[in-house]
Amino acid sequence: MNIVSLLPSATELVYALGLDPVAVSHECDWPPAATEKPSVVGTRVDAAASSGDIDTQVRAVEAAGEGVYAIDRDVLREADPDLVVTQGLCDVCAVDEVVVHDAIAALDLDCEVLTLDPHGLDDVFDDLQRLGRATGREERAERVVADLRARVAAVRERTDGLSTSERPRTVVLDWLDPVMTAGHWTPELVEYAGGEFLLAAEASTPREWETVRETAPDVLVAAPCGFELDQTRENLADLTDRDGFDDLPAVREGRAFAMDGHHYVNRPGPRLVDTLEHLAGLLHPDRFESPPADVARPLDELRAEPAAGD
Repeated sequence: MNIVSLLPSATELVYALGLDPVAVSHECDWPPAATEKPSVVGTRVDAAASSGDIDTQVRAVEAAGEGVYAIDRDVLREADPDLVVTQGLCDVCAVDEVVVHDAIAALDLDCEVLTLDPHGLDDVFDDLQRLGRATGREERAERVVADLRARVAAVRERTDGLSTSERPRTVVLDWLDPVMTAGHWTPELVEYAGGEFLLAAEASTPREWETVRETAPDVLVAAPCGFELDQTRENLADLTDRDGFDDLPAVREGRAFAMDGHHYVNRPGPRLVDTLEHLAGLLHPDRFESPPADVARPLDELRAEPAAGD
């Protein structure tokens, strides 16, 4: 079966089922084999720019009536897909499903489209099983989901009995300029990891900095969407130069962290369970193993390091 995946989380789902896509998106980089596949998706935004510049570019593209992403129809035609896996969650995160259907129709391709729309862990597990049914990998999907659920249960067994006072009050940011707080699955992950999620919302939500500041979080996690740790470090002043940042309890107590948002917090695939385990290590280092340095690091450490090019 020729499978085309149009977003990183879907590519991870495909590989988790032991399948090999024939083409992927420009952002698909896990597992490493995905980087060798032809890219069907291009972007009109410079993803290497600063957080503020990226936000400006996205707004300009939307104001012009264009999508952030475009389908390379020549590559899609060459891939000759039997199944295209896309998403309906966020037009800024991946190509809009309407664009996908338009391209398929224009090329007169005979293929199925599986649209993912995950908002929580159960949705991700359901997507795995839906993909398993669509590709004849039902049994493999059941095994993978059972393993993931067992890992979630193992974390929850160690945090469910925590009192309110034992649960750090936590803010997770998935953008720095403007400041946005994370939504979708993130509040659930923080709760399972033994924290109290502050400023919960259904989706990523822009916030006034004063609103964030007034929450006085015990733990702050900066995980900008699409940013690995190096890019977060380069943009860290967007957060740390704000009025009152150093007065936040999380900063004073050394409990402010940067986390790889590109591969973990903002990618609703199988590794959200890894994200849960890493968050548990940040929130309760006495109960869980701390995440690796390439996944999450204290902001104090990153602030002390020069950004690339300095």
